[in-house]
Amino acid sequence: MPIYNKLVRDRIPEIIQKTGKKFTTRILENNEYIKELKNKSFEELEEYIKAENNEDAIEELADLLEIIHALAEYHESSIDKVEEVRQKKAEKRGAFKEKIFLIEVEDE
Repeated sequence: MPIYNKLVRDRIPEIIQKTGKKFTTRILENNEYIKELKNKSFEELEEYIKAENNEDAIEELADLLEIIHALAEYHESSIDKVEEVRQKKAEKRGAFKEKIFLIEVEDE
């Protein structure tokens, strides 16, 4: 039996059960949950980086966005609040639309 030891989406046990396979799960404590959410974010980011076409890239971005939703909720906030902060930062510091690559800044 393969061992995964990773955070999975809420309906994965139900999906596995429908296949007739046996499995083991447990509910994480809060300190474990945030650690595993962070681990999952790296996993999904790596999958995004490895995506070779737009369809796969969008699929992985959706997974990252799901994790961002969960992280916002964990931090007693919402995706709307995260979006509000993002917009304020974009207004103040800009976004990444102009593709600017900073090479160096003279140190006085």
